[in-house]
Amino acid sequence: MLTRQLKTFLALLLPLCAGAAPFAYVPNEGSGTLSVIDTATDQVLTEIAAGKKPRGTVISLDGKLAYVSDQAGNQLVLLDLQARKAIASIDLGESPEGVGISPDGRWVVAAIEESNEVVFVDTRTQSKAFGVSLKGKNPEHAVFSPDGLQVFVSAEEGEAVDVIDVAARRQIGQIAVGARPRGIGFSPDGRRAYVAAENASELYVIDRASLSISAKIPAGLRANGIAVSPDGRQVYISNGGAASVSVLDSASLQIVATIAVGARPWNMALTPDGKKLYVACGRAGTVSVIDTESRRKLSDIAVGKLPWGVAIR
Repeated sequence: MLTRQLKTFLALLLPLCAGAAPFAYVPNEGSGTLSVIDTATDQVLTEIAAGKKPRGTVISLDGKLAYVSDQAGNQLVLLDLQARKAIASIDLGESPEGVGISPDGRWVVAAIEESNEVVFVDTRTQSKAFGVSLKGKNPEHAVFSPDGLQVFVSAEEGEAVDVIDVAARRQIGQIAVGARPRGIGFSPDGRRAYVAAENASELYVIDRASLSISAKIPAGLRANGIAVSPDGRQVYISNGGAASVSVLDSASLQIVATIAVGARPWNMALTPDGKKLYVACGRAGTVSVIDTESRRKLSDIAVGKLPWGVAIR
């Protein structure tokens, strides 16, 4: 019979095999860990120590590294996902939050709350390359456009989205939105950005060509997280005050479904095929799993304390 340790080891090797289901990685800011979920079985395989208060998380394109912002440690922690341990850290500045990775994997960016800037880390050297100062205050999320040319940044206290030109290394625009903008997602073609405004309980649709608002849509109470389906037809909005996820039809811009999840849903991620949505539910200490075809919750997976988000590569 296989020992428990050997079963875990074999399960961790599974994503290296062709056609294997991906892992979902969940930063738990209250536990200082990264939970690793096998999306084939929806079981937690292991927990990896990830700093004092892990929040934003992205995975390298080859799936070998996780980049995790340690908000209390003021650093970016690099985790070797095969060895299941931290291998390096990069000083970022006081209170880093959301992170993003460029489509080509060259850059990892982190929103830094106290200095109102976005720091760019060069993944070729695993070191800080430069920072871009922002007009907006208290940046929360920094997300690359699908073509990698721009980074959109939600400014929680600025009621705006700041736009960075990556090549120019400077801010080139700012779009006013509702109170306390949080999650950002792009349509696959990059023409639209979707932004959740938490205190306004609204979703804003930004036309990227003109950097202007093309639609404002009522969402659930304290809307915050955003995930866009791979085909761009559905936009998912987590509603922190309603313990639910809203489903927006991107063609009609109408909410077509609402799905109950755990308490205080926050940031989310879809599997690459778009069939399952993983929702970090902070107050519940769980990740709710949604079947996107039937639009129903499949399960709640117990993870660490105060899960902040989910990353899937």
